[in-house]
Amino acid sequence: MMIKAIALDDEILALKIIENYAGKIENLSLEKTFNIQSDAQKHLNKYPVDLIFLDIEMPSKNGMDFYKSISQNTKVIFTTAYSEYAVDAFSINAVDYLLKPFSFERFKAAVEKVKINNESADVKYLSIRADYKLHKINFDDIILIEGLDDYIQIHLADHSKITARSSMKNILEKLSEKDFVRVHRSYIVPVKLIKTIVNRNIHIGEFIIPIGETFKGVVMEIVNK
Repeated sequence: MMIKAIALDDEILALKIIENYAGKIENLSLEKTFNIQSDAQKHLNKYPVDLIFLDIEMPSKNGMDFYKSISQNTKVIFTTAYSEYAVDAFSINAVDYLLKPFSFERFKAAVEKVKINNESADVKYLSIRADYKLHKINFDDIILIEGLDDYIQIHLADHSKITARSSMKNILEKLSEKDFVRVHRSYIVPVKLIKTIVNRNIHIGEFIIPIGETFKGVVMEIVNK
């Protein structure tokens, strides 16, 4: 599985080193590097990534605060010249903490941790950032996912909902293929809840969800199983 990453550091030389190291690692795609936080933020809003290499000491906002402000479920490897941040880095679930200057071997080991985390991730949960918190949502509690421009709304069994910044494509990649299906440009539903279809609409509790023309074949296959 390809890990999409960006790097943010106010020192151009540090970014060059990360670029050089990343180029030697299979399955790691360093999409872009940034030395200005607002540019990185704009990029993330449009193009979510799996991983950020993030400097802690930066002129505008401390890297930890920057990471906490990201509304996506993105993993982080902190890079810094100061060891005193290590405890803070792990308290916000950093994958790793690279103390500058770090070797290629050390960098590679940090990326390997991301791969291991991805493979061993418990697929019964959806992890998503919303309201400045990381939510761990049990797949069984999801009734419906609705797409609203740059946001999605996750409707839960207890009638609550979580609104997060994400595209439908992005959220679909985090869901188990056998358990969830996209039935419309704006709707993803759990396969097990597709029981009643009336006039090209799926009825789930009080929700009536239209089936999009493009997705009709897939939905009918599920129903006829």
